[in-house]
Formats: sequence, C-alpha cells, structure tokens
Amino acid sequence: MKKITSTILLSLSITGGVFTSCDIDRFPNNYMASDQVTENQEVLFDNMLNGMYAQLKTWSDPMHRLGEYAGDNMMIRGASTDAFYEFITYSRTPDNYRLQSFWDYGYKAIAQASNIINMAQDTDDPEIKSKLGECYYVRGMMYFYLCRAFGRPYYQAPDKNLGVPIVNGTPSEEEIGNLSLPDRSTVKETYQQAINDLRTAENLITTPFKNADYASKEAAQAMLSRVYLYMSGTYENPNTLYADSAVYYASRVIESPNFHLVSREDYMKSARTAPENYPEAIFVIKRLAADFPGDDYYYGIGGMYSNIGGMGWGEMYASAKYLELLDETGRNDWRKGDDGIVDARAKFIEPQYSVDDNGNYTEVLRFITSNATGTGFTYVQLPVNKDRTECWTVDENGNPKDRYPISLYSKRTPEEEYYTINYNGSTYTGVVDYQMALNNGYPMFYITKCSREDNLESQLHSPIISRLDEMYLNRAEAYAKLGNYGSALTDLNTIRERSIPGAGYASLDATNAGERIDKERQLELAYQAERSYDVFRNGDPLTRHYPGPHNAMEDIPATDYRVTYYIPQTAINSYPSGCTLTQNPTSDAGVILN
Repeated sequence: MKKITSTILLSLSITGGVFTSCDIDRFPNNYMASDQVTENQEVLFDNMLNGMYAQLKTWSDPMHRLGEYAGDNMMIRGASTDAFYEFITYSRTPDNYRLQSFWDYGYKAIAQASNIINMAQDTDDPEIKSKLGECYYVRGMMYFYLCRAFGRPYYQAPDKNLGVPIVNGTPSEEEIGNLSLPDRSTVKETYQQAINDLRTAENLITTPFKNADYASKEAAQAMLSRVYLYMSGTYENPNTLYADSAVYYASRVIESPNFHLVSREDYMKSARTAPENYPEAIFVIKRLAADFPGDDYYYGIGGMYSNIGGMGWGEMYASAKYLELLDETGRNDWRKGDDGIVDARAKFIEPQYSVDDNGNYTEVLRFITSNATGTGFTYVQLPVNKDRTECWTVDENGNPKDRYPISLYSKRTPEEEYYTINYNGSTYTGVVDYQMALNNGYPMFYITKCSREDNLESQLHSPIISRLDEMYLNRAEAYAKLGNYGSALTDLNTIRERSIPGAGYASLDATNAGERIDKERQLELAYQAERSYDVFRNGDPLTRHYPGPHNAMEDIPATDYRVTYYIPQTAINSYPSGCTLTQNPTSDAGVILN
C-alpha cells in the first residue's frame, strides 16, 4: 500500500483539517500518488489539472461574498444568522465558516498547483510545461486573493504588515512526523510570490488561447495588471514604478487579438452569455448546470440577489448608492424596458414591480428619508395623482389620508419625473415609478449580473476573475497615477461611452481623476467581488449612507483594523506544536500604517 502526498496532508495545519496515520490504498477524486504522475505524466496531467481547477469552484463562492458584501453596491433586507452577515456589518470574528472555506480552498488550490509543479518541473515536454504555467497562474492568483483579504492595503507598510503563509506544496511523508510550517510572510513578500508565479505562468504558457475556462498567457498578464495596480499607491501618493508595470500588463492584454470590447447591446446581454462565447472573458471559474442539483441554486451567488426560475432567496438588492450612480447622467426608467435604459449597467438590475388584483400597476413617488431613530435611512412609496401635483399616505383600509403637494425637481429634466416633496418637515427628492414589491420594507431591486448564464432561467453563473473591460480601467487608473491624464481619459471614456453613449468626460486632471475613475470602476465591476478592496487600496473610506440594516451612519476608513479579515481560528488552532500563525490586529491600536 502507498501513502499519498496530497492536499489532504496540507489540511493538517494550513486548512485546519484532520489527518490520521493510516495507509490509504484508494485515491480520492482528483488526487494521485507522485510516482504515478511521474510515470504517466501525459496521461494523468489533465486529471491533476482538473483537480486543481475544481478547488476554485468551492473557493469562488466565499471569495465573492468577502469582496462584494463588504462593499457598497448592495444591501440586505435584514439581519441574518448566516456567517456572511459579518462581512456586511464589519463585525469581524475568526470563527466564521465561510471565511474558513475561503482560506481552506485557497490553500488547497495552492497545494494542488504546487504538487503538480514539484512533480513535473524538470520536464522538457512543451505541452506539459505550458500546463505547468497554468499551475503557476492559479497559485499566484490564490496568493494575491488571500493577501488582499487577510493583509493590509499595499500602501500601508507592506514590509511590516503580514500577508499569508507561503507554503508551496504538501509535506513529504518523512516530514509529517516533525511537521513545521512558517508564520505569515509580509504583505510585500506575499505579493512578490504572486508576481513571481504569475510571471512564470506568462513565460511558460505557450498554447494559444481557447476560452476563459482555463488559464492563459493573457490571464496571467491580466492578473499582473491588477496586482501591480494594487501596489501603485494612492492618487495622492502614487508609486509610479508599479503604476508603469500595471500599464504594461494591461496593454499586453488589450493588444491581444484574442479579445475585443463588445457593443453596448451585446454588453447588456453579457450576464446571459456563456463565457466561452463572450469576447471580453479572460478567465472565469466555469460553472455547469450539473453543479447545481436539486435546489442548490438557492445557495449560489445569484441566489441571494434574486429569484430566477423559482430558485433563489432574493434577499439582497442593489443599494440606493449604486442606483444613484446609474441614474447620474440620466434616469434609467425600467418601466420602458430597454428603451428606458440610459446606462447599460442598469440592465443587470431588475425592479420587482407589484400589481393589484386586476394586474394593474400603481404609480408612486418613491424617495428616501432618515429613519425615525436617526440611525439610518428608509424608503417611502406614496401614491401619486396623474397630474403629478400631489401624493398621499393611506389608512389601514387603503383610503387616502395625509396629502402632500409635489413639484418638479429643477435639476433634472421633466421627462425623468424627479419631484420634490416636503414630508414630515423635511424636503426630499424622489422619482415617479411603479410601486415596487417590498421585503421587510425595502424595494426589491434584483441584481441579475450573477444569473441566467447561457440564457437559462436559472442562477447559473461563472464567477468572473478577469475581463477586458477591467484592463481599460486598470490602465486608466495607472496612467492617472503616472500623470498621463490624456491617455487615462481615453481609456476611461472607452468604457464609459460604451455604457452611456455621448457621456464621456471632456477632461481629466489631478483634481477629478480619482473620483471619476473610481466611479467608473464601481459601475463597471459591480458584483464581481472587487468593490471593497478598490475602496481601501486607494486609501478611501467606505461610506454606506443608504437604507439597510447595516450601520448607515458609520464610515469605515482605510486605516480601520476591520479592513482585513481575521485569520480563521481553525487554521490557527491546527498549526503544528511549536509553530505560530499570527492573528490580525483586533483593534486600531495594532494597525501599522507606515
């Protein structure tokens, strides 16, 4: 019988699992003994690679929730007992099973990739070497994603703050009895590990790009563009060396003949398009309908954002802040279908309008007020008359009660139907719209960017890692940090005018570049797990002054200890005796800024 050196062993400590010293004579799925790989590389390599990619499927779920729920693109209908609620409320704890899953499967992917690299690194076979490049890509990507969640923003003392442990491969059978594992490397060291891996991937992958299901040379370049952007400092204090590298790698992808920006019409269909048929897709975590048996779609990423095909909780909605950004250059009026879409990104939002017993819509003025306790905000919907001169509250029988005059809002066009109202002693601005269905008092603005892949009426979705639109925005930001505002403006408007024709900016300079580029990144990359990291890496505070059960009056500065997630306690507890896995600071006093 043979013992297996596999990611199972890594779970002894890094992933907090359990190992027993018994002989194993049957291989788990996607794992095999090292001597088998050595003897049958060409036959077994694809199976090992598939095992590596399989880890990403489970990893991608908590990855999305960590990145997106901590941002300001969405809100939840109410408090939840689910572990992800801590991501929304910034009530950081180390005992969180979703956080543990992100850590565990990230390191399982690292171990799987490392084992393949270690087993076949001396090969001269060009096809095997190219596939080894895929392993280096996955490993580099994992170190970057883990470090941006558990490590401080790069501009904050990267040589002092801790990133994550660098453990490239599983221990040998001889090492198990006296296992020793390193503490966390610094943020700088972890980023350098990611860069080294991604550059190696770029050099090794020689097979032509086929589709976004697997790593490619361009996928490595796209990730390098993002990594260097994260290292490029803030707009106020940029690191031009890293900004220049971000420009270089974004340009390599933009210049590749394998990708091109689609039309506005096709972009609005992108959520419904299988990634292998979408010319902007560089790398995604490919999901299949077979991955979701029974009611598993409820528990996918899109399941919290909407109910599609009878599947999904539909308890998280587009935030008022994100909706306001969509409406900034012109109101998106979903009542008119696609003809009412001003910003193409609004196509991924679907208001759930309610009808009466006869199937008719009720027109209302919808606006946001401070809540009764002054700790947040609340939505109000009041029926409005056809002349648009007044609206009213209703009693328990549905009869008009208190009436309020309304008037057109002078800063918007009459066609947009923005009105002002003096309500309970204060003046508010709102829009005339159909009455929306409410969940716990919140209008249900479904998010469908993570649903309906391949035109299926389901929650099928392949999480996006890299797309071409991000490359233009990466390059725009890097150019701005280099002071090349003309080139930054060109890239920024390339993306902006695709979604809002004719709305490009006339100029860009040091006084407005940060705000405008950040805004476009928020609009374009929403619901792709980027937002919260984008805010903090540029030194900005997260502001969520909109309705929801979160503390809307609390801003989270980039210097807050809660910007980083805690290391899962299970990983700390399972570290070998005599080894240390250091926890993140539990208060602002422990944060190192310079």
